[in-house]
Amino acid sequence: MTPSTCPCTAVHTLRRVVLTGGPGAGKTATLGIVRRYLCAHVAVLPESASILFSGGFPRRADDGTLRAAQRAIYRVQSELEGLPEFNDNLAVALCDRGTVDGLAYWPGEPDAFWSELGTSHARELARYDTVIHLRTPRAAWYQMTGVRTEAAEEALRLDACIERAWASHPNRHIIDAERDFLSKVQHVLDLLRKEVPWCCQVGGMRA
Repeated sequence: MTPSTCPCTAVHTLRRVVLTGGPGAGKTATLGIVRRYLCAHVAVLPESASILFSGGFPRRADDGTLRAAQRAIYRVQSELEGLPEFNDNLAVALCDRGTVDGLAYWPGEPDAFWSELGTSHARELARYDTVIHLRTPRAAWYQMTGVRTEAAEEALRLDACIERAWASHPNRHIIDAERDFLSKVQHVLDLLRKEVPWCCQVGGMRA
């Protein structure tokens, strides 16, 4: 199902919203459902890490490769966010992770991460208007897949690192790992409705 059409012709001010969280938190599945309810003035950006790794970027555990991967992911994310199709009179760009996520995966001091990228933590936090964090479920509910290679303990550790990376964002919402997945999706939709202009909510974003 494609995003619903919207009769709204107003000029919108773009808001960037990040959907983040640790491995197994349900981001991909949530976005798959959320897309069915989006107004045409809301776009979902693909995950930069998936673009790189599905294209063959090495996934080795040595520090040099890990640093190279996070530098590449940051640059792909930055370029995606600047593309015209994600900025042409959109009300909301919904990002599958944001540039700050890389800090949780960086094998070294945080200052080195920002220094190598030529930016700062504060500058990257300011890129986004809202952050929605889906928590990784506890070990008993966690499942590994062909793409999700982290064990449950590592997934929970990364989730905590991501939470700390975004901790100083002024508009962050944390959604606990509820057993009822549809409740989690509904929570995300409720938060997104607050980001979409009134005209688009009436015209296109379905309840």
